[in-house]
Amino acid sequence: MENVDKKVEEKLSNTDNKKKEQILAEFSTFIDYLGDKVAMGEKMGLSEERIAQLASKVADYLSKKEDPKNSEEYLLQRLWQVGDKEEQHMLAHMLVKLAKEQN
Repeated sequence: MENVDKKVEEKLSNTDNKKKEQILAEFSTFIDYLGDKVAMGEKMGLSEERIAQLASKVADYLSKKEDPKNSEEYLLQRLWQVGDKEEQHMLAHMLVKLAKEQN
């Protein structure tokens, strides 16, 4: 599983800015992208818990390194910032569920 963590971190830091802008430009695009990644994780045999842990890594990265591009992302960023670890984990689970529902 550590290998998956490393891949996520590498992917986040190596994604080119133009692609990030496209993904983050609209909330629906972001959720679709997340949904695709959730589906990929499920195909790899990852549990929902593990996917939520990886979603937490992504959310933490976005919260610290990316400016929100719309009001939905701003709200998510603020919720992430004010939440403790347990609340952040629950928010990650909810985002995974939302992404699965949208896909």
